[in-house]
Amino acid sequence: MDERVIGRSGQRASVVGLGTWQLGADWGEVDEKDALAVLEAAAESGVTFFDTADVYGDGRSEQTIATFLRGRPDLHVLVATKMGRRVDQIPENYVLDNFRAWNDRSRRNLGVDRLDLVQLHCPPTPVYSSDEVYDALDTMVEEERIAAYGVSVETCAEALTAIARPGVASVQIILNPFRMKPLYEVLPVAREAGVGIIARVPLASGLLSGKYTKDTVFAADDHRTYNRHGEAFDQGETFSGVDYATGVEAAAEFAALAPEGYTPAQLALRWIIEQPGVTTVIPGARNQEQARANAAAAKLPELPSETVAAIRELYVGRIKDQVENRW
Repeated sequence: MDERVIGRSGQRASVVGLGTWQLGADWGEVDEKDALAVLEAAAESGVTFFDTADVYGDGRSEQTIATFLRGRPDLHVLVATKMGRRVDQIPENYVLDNFRAWNDRSRRNLGVDRLDLVQLHCPPTPVYSSDEVYDALDTMVEEERIAAYGVSVETCAEALTAIARPGVASVQIILNPFRMKPLYEVLPVAREAGVGIIARVPLASGLLSGKYTKDTVFAADDHRTYNRHGEAFDQGETFSGVDYATGVEAAAEFAALAPEGYTPAQLALRWIIEQPGVTTVIPGARNQEQARANAAAAKLPELPSETVAAIRELYVGRIKDQVENRW
């Protein structure tokens, strides 16, 4: 699979990576054997970038990745993790001593001396503007605890604030056919600054797979049930912030745009891959078949211009007014 450079870090990532939120928590229970099979299927399909976080399953996702990579020393996989969501979300918690403690825990979970890429995990907005925060992250690099650092953001404004910092290697942001604002507000600035873009929530929590209807019921421990209106964390993380009923209807229209040979999910992933400035897209997967199908999007033909135009028209007509004023 093609790889792209992650901004200023010089590190490389496959254009389709693997998000491992599903392997930790918040999407219903996943057996460890099944989780390891997902990682194996992704790696066999050419994926060389795994994204995780210390809060996914309270460390379970990191530990599962470590177990998998210990058994596959032949693989070169860059592992990006995130930190900061295991404590009260106040700016005062984002200090060097806490960073070191969080880093120690993630290094233990992942079984490494130095983490490849660490991202602040959607912290309170003032954190992105704090000189002390970036000084602390630079110290972590100097101490060889981390090779590079980036941020995960909720809003375009947060992304732009972080991109202005010279040490930021990457910005992880929600980007998909139902969340287009970053295309014109963030990606051009990131390209100019040499900052990598990690596109998350690429399928709008599964909406863009075309599998769901208005009658679909998600498990009680699935965030698509308990965070549908932002009860537990930012609403934009669930269905990209789109009202579910609207999203299901728009997703059916989106699925009808898929060219021959594409699934709706692959159409969404291919659309993201083709956006100038995107480094990698990180769909999750609950089974081997999903992992393989997601990776296959990297090798599909370039989308026809009329398909791209139709996707834009659908977004403007059905989705834009719901999301652009918030994120």
